[in-house]
Amino acid sequence: MVKGLRGRTETMGRIQEAVEAIRRRTPTEPRVGIVMGTGLGGLAEGIQAEVVLPYEEIPHFPLSTVESHAGRLILGTLEGTAVVAMQGRFHLYEGYSLQEVTFPIRVLKLLGVEILIVSGISGGMNPLWAPGELVMLGDHINLLGDNPLVGENLDDLGPRFPDMSRPYDEDLQALAQEVALDAGVRINRGVYVAVAGPNLETRAEYRMLRSMGADIVGMSTVPEVIVARHMGMRVLGLSIITDACLPDALEPVDVPTIIATAMDAEPRLTSLISSVVTRI
Repeated sequence: MVKGLRGRTETMGRIQEAVEAIRRRTPTEPRVGIVMGTGLGGLAEGIQAEVVLPYEEIPHFPLSTVESHAGRLILGTLEGTAVVAMQGRFHLYEGYSLQEVTFPIRVLKLLGVEILIVSGISGGMNPLWAPGELVMLGDHINLLGDNPLVGENLDDLGPRFPDMSRPYDEDLQALAQEVALDAGVRINRGVYVAVAGPNLETRAEYRMLRSMGADIVGMSTVPEVIVARHMGMRVLGLSIITDACLPDALEPVDVPTIIATAMDAEPRLTSLISSVVTRI
């Protein structure tokens, strides 16, 4: 019991150190947090930044090792709303634990974030959807083989057994759908499955994942969402389909092609997020 208490105290201490380091640089208290994944860093250009912090300047923050992730925390305003944006995230395949992957989400909560918008890319397994289309996450499946809540619970931040019956906020989904409709942008709603990576999946794996009810597959998002919901944050999940993962018509794909598809769709996703933030 003493060991567990010490572990919780040390973890909370590290989170507080990161929060205090950020607050020394800006008094901004963001209500909305945004996680920007592969190829989606352009949203940062629309933020009126008060301060931009490289991750290495924030105590205990992991460092981005993925080439397309800038590794910066941006605090400022987007469409008049105080926001904090992660320009780059972390993954299990980089060698980080899921507790390390989700450490920044803990920090965002203590900075004042109530709503988390998580964006990323994914492979599309639904045959009715095409690369370049946007997907709003309605649910997810965790196949990472781990969970960021394993270990001593941080009682100050959330319950031991948080409910996950509705991980993605239904009101935020309705708002995103309305915004997309107004803009004439097609947005699908589906189930995201998280896998460890870093390799892409085999034909047999795609068949299995599809049979489980998943529409898209990726290597991130779910850990952040679990931790956000543990702390009572409302979550909106958005993804860009970058490649078709249909086992009977599967073609080899490379990272440059995936990033190019993401960047081509990025303006639509950026506009969608900006409009959602305006109406929150």
